[in-house]
Amino acid sequence: MTIKVIRGNPTPEELAAALAVVRARAAAAAAAPSDTPPPGNAWSDPGRIAQRRVPHPSPSAWTRTYWPS
Repeated sequence: MTIKVIRGNPTPEELAAALAVVRARAAAAAAAPSDTPPPGNAWSDPGRIAQRRVPHPSPSAWTRTYWPS
């Protein structure tokens, strides 16, 4: 891995801090489970259909089932 400073003149302490952050993030990414599926298409996500809460059961709940409130 190569780190290149494009602008500025960082002190050795600033460079060490930036490198520590980059290495910590790389280690966290390597430790993450790789068996998680990639994010899918938002259009196929069933969670986008039911964004509002479902009405609570009551005698008149069937009248509010598909109508926005």
